[in-house]
Amino acid sequence: MSVVDNVKDRLDLAEYIGRHVQLQKSGRNLKGLCPFHTEKTPSFFVFPDNQRWHCFGCGKGGDVFNFAMEFEHLDFRTALEELARQAGVELRPRTPEQVEAANEADRLRELLAEAAAYYHHLLRTAPQAARARDYLRARGFSAEALATFQIGYSLDSWDATRSHLSGKGYTVEEQVKAGMLVQKEGGGTYDRFRDRVMIPIHDRRGRVIAFGARALAPDAMPKYMNSPQTPLFDKSSVLYGYHLASGPIRDADAAVIVEGYMDVIIPYQAGYRNIVAPMGTALTEAHLKQLQRLTRNFILALDPDAAGVHATLRGLEVARETLDREWEPVFDPRGLVGYEGRLKADIRVVTLPDGLDPDELILDDPQKWEALLARAQPVVRFYFQQLLQQENPQEPKGKARIIDAMLPLLNDIADGVEREAYAQEIALRLGLDARMLLDRLRVRERAQAVRQQSAVKRADATPLSADREAYVLTVLMRNPELLQPLDQHLVNADLAPLNKEDFSTTYMLVWEAWLTMGQDPTVEMEDLLPDDLLEQVNAWITAPLPEMTPEQWGRDVERVVLRLRELRLRQIKHRLDSLIGEAQREGDLRGELYAAKIHELSQDLRRIQQALAC
Repeated sequence: MSVVDNVKDRLDLAEYIGRHVQLQKSGRNLKGLCPFHTEKTPSFFVFPDNQRWHCFGCGKGGDVFNFAMEFEHLDFRTALEELARQAGVELRPRTPEQVEAANEADRLRELLAEAAAYYHHLLRTAPQAARARDYLRARGFSAEALATFQIGYSLDSWDATRSHLSGKGYTVEEQVKAGMLVQKEGGGTYDRFRDRVMIPIHDRRGRVIAFGARALAPDAMPKYMNSPQTPLFDKSSVLYGYHLASGPIRDADAAVIVEGYMDVIIPYQAGYRNIVAPMGTALTEAHLKQLQRLTRNFILALDPDAAGVHATLRGLEVARETLDREWEPVFDPRGLVGYEGRLKADIRVVTLPDGLDPDELILDDPQKWEALLARAQPVVRFYFQQLLQQENPQEPKGKARIIDAMLPLLNDIADGVEREAYAQEIALRLGLDARMLLDRLRVRERAQAVRQQSAVKRADATPLSADREAYVLTVLMRNPELLQPLDQHLVNADLAPLNKEDFSTTYMLVWEAWLTMGQDPTVEMEDLLPDDLLEQVNAWITAPLPEMTPEQWGRDVERVVLRLRELRLRQIKHRLDSLIGEAQREGDLRGELYAAKIHELSQDLRRIQQALAC
C-alpha cells in the first residue's frame, strides 16, 4: 500500500470534511452547501461508502486529497504532509545520509555560485585580467554575452581562489569537493584554475555546478580543462548551454549539437540559440534523453577532422540505440509476421569547412551558417560517404562490409519510399543490382519482425493491462505524440479533452507532473512526486508492453480513456439514483434537480458509447 492509500485508509472523509462544511444526513450519505461555489440549496455530497465527495452544482469532486488541496489551496506535497500528520502516518523520511547529501549539495552550489561571481568580477575589473579581456574581445564576445554566460577570469595565483572562498566561510574541504582546489599528495592544496578564462557550467535549472577553463598562456596545457567529477557534476550527462537552449530548441523543433563552449556562446549572441555542446565527450545516452524531450530533429555540427568525424559516428551510433522508435507491421507471404522499429528522429550532419568552427563561421558571415544548416546531410548519406572512404568499394569484401553497415541505418528510415530511394542510390554507387539490396533489406526486416513477435508474446501479460489509469499514463509517457490526436478525437466526439478529472488522486499527480515536465524541460519527475510514487512510475516506464503501431496505440488508449469515463459517469449516476430515492421518500423537491443531472449524464454516456462503437 502506498503512503497515499495509507493516509486515505486511515482518515474518515466525512469527519475531515465536516470540520469545514456543515453536513447533514441524507440517507446513507451526507450533504451540505458547497464550499467552492455560492449556493442556497445543498448540492455538495459526501459518500462514506467509497470515501468520495462530489458537488453536483460546480462539478468538483474527488477524495480527501482533492478536498484538502482545493479547500486549503495546498500543493500535493504539502497536503500529503498535513494529512499524513493528521492520520498518524509516518512519511518515509529521508535517511540521515540523504539529508546530509542534500545539504552538502546545496552548500556546494552556493560555493560555486560565489566562485562564478568572483571570477566574473575579476574579468570586469582586475588589471591582471586585461589579457583575458583582450582575448575575449578578439574572439568576438559581446559584453551582453559575457554577462549572460557569466564568463570570468582566474588569477595567476596558487591560492587566490582559496583565500576568497575561505573568506566567504567555505572550508578547504568543501572547496576540494567542489573541484576548486587540488589536494597535494603530501598535504595542502592549491587552486585548480590559474590564469584562465573561466566558463561556468550550469545544470538544467541554470545553477552553477562546475567550470570550464581556457588557458591564456600559449604553452599552458591543457588548453581547455573542466572541473573534475563532483557530487554535482558528471560531464557525461551535462550539455553546455542547455539551460538557455531548451526553450529555443522546443521553439525551433531542432537541436544543433556542437563541440565546444565558444561554439555555443558566439551563436547565442548572434541569435542562434538552439545550440548545445557535450562536455568534451561524445554524445551519450543521457544527453540524448534530455534532448528528445524537446525535439526529434538533431543536427550534428562537429569538427571535420578525424577526431570530429569519429565523434560524429559514435554520436550517431548512440542516437540509434537511445532514441525512441515507432513500430509498423511487416508482412510475409503467410500474412502478418510482426512489427519493425523505425527511428522516430531525423538526424542530420553538418560538415564544417576545414579549419573553421561554428563560432568563427558565424562571426565571418552568419548566412554561411544558415546555409550549412539548410544543407545538412541526412545521416544515411553522411555515413555512406564515410564508409566509402574507409573501405574499398571496388573489392567484393569491401562492398559487402559497406552493405552490412548500411542495412541497419536503412532499416531505421520510417518512410518506405525514402528507404527504397536510398537503397537504390547506394546500390548504384556500388555498382550493384538495387533489387538485391532491397531483398537483403526485406529479409532482415522479416527476421527482426519474427524476433519482435516472440518478444511481444512474452510481454503481452503485462500487469499494467489490469490498471487502466496506469496504462494510459504509461503509454502517453512513452509516446507523448499520441496526446494531441487523442484530444482531437475526443473533441470530435463532443467530449472534453483528456484532463485531470479522468484520473484518481495518485494518477492525477502523475498526469500533472508529466504535463509540467512537458512545459518546463528543467523539471524532472523526482522534483514533483513523492518517493514511493516515483518508484511506481519508474516501474511503469520499464514494464514490458506489447509492441503496436502508433495508430494501434492511439486507438487502444482512446478506448481505455472512454471506458474510464464511462465507469466514472456510471458511478456518479448510481449515486444520483440513490439520492433521488431518498428525495422522493422525504418529499424533497431536489429530486427534480437530480433527475435533470441524470439526464445530462445520460447524454454524456450516450456520446461515449457512440465513440466506443466507431
